[in-house]
Amino acid sequence: MKLELNKAHYPVTALGPGRRIGIWMQGCSIHCPGCVSRDTWKRDRGKSIGIADLMAWCKRVCAGVTDGVTISGGEPFDQPQALAALLDALAHWRKDSGQAFDILCYSGYRLEKLQRRHPRLLERIDALVCDPYVERLPSAQPWRGSDNQRLVPLTPLGRQRYAPYLDGGIEVARRFQVVADGKRLWFVGIPQRGDLDRIEQACAERGVSLAATSWRA
Repeated sequence: MKLELNKAHYPVTALGPGRRIGIWMQGCSIHCPGCVSRDTWKRDRGKSIGIADLMAWCKRVCAGVTDGVTISGGEPFDQPQALAALLDALAHWRKDSGQAFDILCYSGYRLEKLQRRHPRLLERIDALVCDPYVERLPSAQPWRGSDNQRLVPLTPLGRQRYAPYLDGGIEVARRFQVVADGKRLWFVGIPQRGDLDRIEQACAERGVSLAATSWRA
C-alpha cells in the first residue's frame, strides 16, 4: 500500500502535546478559503511512498520513541485506504514497542460526516481536529485554525491526553517551527490571520524574497 505524501518531519512540537512525528498527506478536495497549505491540495502520485518505507523512516528519525503522531494534509480522509494502512501500521508499532504515543488526525470534514463514512478509521485515532477552516473565525484554542473547529478525543488514551486542553483547560502558546530541508523553508504550526503576510514582509525588509508560498500555490 502506498500513500501520497506532501512531507514528514520530526520533531513536531506545534501540533499536539510533546515531541511528535508529523505526517502531511498530499491531496485535498475541500479547498477551504484562506487555507495556508494550498500546496497540499492537488493529488500527486509522484509523491507516493510505501507505508513500510514511511514507518521505517518514523522509527529511525525518533530513535524508536515518540510522544505522538500528528497526521494532517491535505485531507487524510481523501485517502481512506492509505490512511487505514498507516493507522494499522502505527497501531502495530505502538503495541510491539510498548509505547503510549497518541495519534492525532486533522480533517476538514465535519465529525458527523466522518462518523457516517469512516467509523472504522475513527476507532483507530485517539483525537481528531475536525470541521472546515473558516478564515473569519480566528481561534485562540490550541492546535485549531478557526473557532468552529473541534478537538475531539476518541479513545481512552485520547481523553487522557487531550481532555486537559479542551475549552477552558490548559493554555498552549501559539508557536511556529521553521524547517529548512535544503530545498525549501516551511513552517509547522497554526498561524493567526495575517501572520504569514507579516513574515513575508519581514523577510522582504531584510532582502529575502520568497519565490513561492504554500498559501498562494
